[in-house]
Amino acid sequence: MPKRSRRFLDVLKRLNKNVLYSPEEALNFLKQYSSVKFVETLEAHIVLGLDPKYADQQLRSTVILPRGSGKSIRVAVISKGDKIDEALSAGADIVGSEDLIEEIAKGRLDFDKLIATPDMMLLIAKLGRILGPRGLMPSPKSGTVTNEVKSAINEFKAGKLEYKVDRTGIVHVPIGKLNFDINDLSLNLKVLQESIDKNRPSGSKGKYWKSLYLSSTMGPGIPVNINLLRDSKVG
Repeated sequence: MPKRSRRFLDVLKRLNKNVLYSPEEALNFLKQYSSVKFVETLEAHIVLGLDPKYADQQLRSTVILPRGSGKSIRVAVISKGDKIDEALSAGADIVGSEDLIEEIAKGRLDFDKLIATPDMMLLIAKLGRILGPRGLMPSPKSGTVTNEVKSAINEFKAGKLEYKVDRTGIVHVPIGKLNFDINDLSLNLKVLQESIDKNRPSGSKGKYWKSLYLSSTMGPGIPVNINLLRDSKVG
């Protein structure tokens, strides 16, 4: 069992484990008792009634957080011809063609998102072993294989992120920084909830959402009342 700091244990004592908090109460709690020397990330951990070993119970989609993620996203683009200039003008951090593919093959990974045009995917396939385990392999489902390079760059820079259910049926999503306004964090959480509901897999049976916890980077998980989240109206 990992050793917990005195600070963490002190915060844990203030948490009522027998209560499901409203989203606002959970956010206020995490903001109030954050005492570390950096701005923590707010994370949502959602246990879903899914068994992803079945193809019709897999969940993988994207969502644009309306208030952004608070993280500066470094975007790399692999393309050729006019799309290279389009990527540069749209603010891509790294742009290249076969040359960039070779650099990545040699270990270059100084980016958070890799966008590629469809005509480059055959060449990129050899990078699967490098990019796949890091969640960086471009795919149409995540919006990172596209000819709409400018739009894709703008969306990821603005707070678009990919989420997927892990092998245990849990979705882990960073939804902002703890120094965001409560209303902004609430809106990001609400939009995430609506996206997960909208993309419910066809094979999902019975109770879809089993539990929801909000936590900060160094804080405890706060159990949240899912019905209150669904009923909330933020904007």
